[in-house]
Amino acid sequence: MAKGLALQIGWRFWRGRNNNGFVSFISLSSVVGITLGVAVLILVLSAMNGFERELQQRLLAVVPHGEFIAVDAPLHDWQALVAEAEAENEVLAAAPFVPIQGLLQRGDAMKPVQLRGIDIELEQRVSAAPQFIDAAGWQSLRSEQPNVVLGSALAQHLNVSVGDRVSLLIPAKEARQGPTRQVLTVTGLFDLGGEIDNSIAFSNINFAASMAGLAGPNGVRIKVADLFSASRVVRRIGFRQSQYMMLQDWTRTQGHLYSDIQLVRMLTYLVLVLVVAVASFNIICSLVMAVRDKQHEIAILRTMGMSKGSILSSFMVQGAVTGAIGCALGAAIGSLLAWRLPQLVAWVEQTFSVKVLSGDVYFIDFLPSQLMLRDVVLVSLLAFIVTLIATWYPAWQASRLQPVQALHR
Repeated sequence: MAKGLALQIGWRFWRGRNNNGFVSFISLSSVVGITLGVAVLILVLSAMNGFERELQQRLLAVVPHGEFIAVDAPLHDWQALVAEAEAENEVLAAAPFVPIQGLLQRGDAMKPVQLRGIDIELEQRVSAAPQFIDAAGWQSLRSEQPNVVLGSALAQHLNVSVGDRVSLLIPAKEARQGPTRQVLTVTGLFDLGGEIDNSIAFSNINFAASMAGLAGPNGVRIKVADLFSASRVVRRIGFRQSQYMMLQDWTRTQGHLYSDIQLVRMLTYLVLVLVVAVASFNIICSLVMAVRDKQHEIAILRTMGMSKGSILSSFMVQGAVTGAIGCALGAAIGSLLAWRLPQLVAWVEQTFSVKVLSGDVYFIDFLPSQLMLRDVVLVSLLAFIVTLIATWYPAWQASRLQPVQALHR
């Protein structure tokens, strides 16, 4: 009964805050601050979730999880290395390849490129590249002819299309020798929508080996079930090999991207705490003024037998209602914006002729978003708890108010 009365009085106090215009303004600013803090954090977290999803499903679907590359020589027995790698429980598949660092040239335009000679039958087990390459271009890599599949951004830079020819300059092993030139026919394009389109090209594995002067593949790449175990798995397999080779995993080549995403996520939580803290100070101010404004009412309630705990609960209700409204509005606005974030960014880019993310700099050229219920609940709950903590002090002060002193003022 007492709890119900405290809730009812607290609700009436909150509804009656409009009697004091300044208190109403402070209370409204508190709601707006909490709403903005919750909405912004949900929006940024959704963007970070989207970046993480694209990193895993787009970039790391094509970039090797782990690599074993023999130095200046073909692998002694790449079939045995593939079999040994696939025998590991954490390895899903393995495939041979030939990596070549070179320079593509078309007229006066030049661009450095990482050419990867692949076996399309084995490569599709460890890579999602076929999903981004047209069927004709992918099948052209089956032939040992001088064919190449380029990233769309790389092709645009060189001003070439399917059917055109480009020259590949490969540095010589000996310093006194000039680079080797090979004319390649562009047979396909792929589009991942990021910086990888500017630097990667694919060719047939046997043709690439002959270009590099090798008798066979000099590298094996693996796909692991758990991305974060790639470094450990690569070292465990590589240290068992007798041939000298370079060990590499995605955390060395692309790990900075994941670290940046996690750093932004952590900083975003810090920003939320600061924004909600500012809004909480407004709640404290509004409740302190509400306590001063309701001194006589509090005194009358105390003389009628209402306990200190009920008075405290009544004012806690005011802060809780303010926090709940701000959290609910922030969750709704943030979820709506996060749900339509890619479309909103695309509209801004088209309307104002600006580019938010450049494919030359970032691994994708669009702003992704993945709204997760867990983030919405966690952010709203965290903000609500902070507002409750801020509410406690003025509510406690109200419960300590002496009726005699209040009535004589």
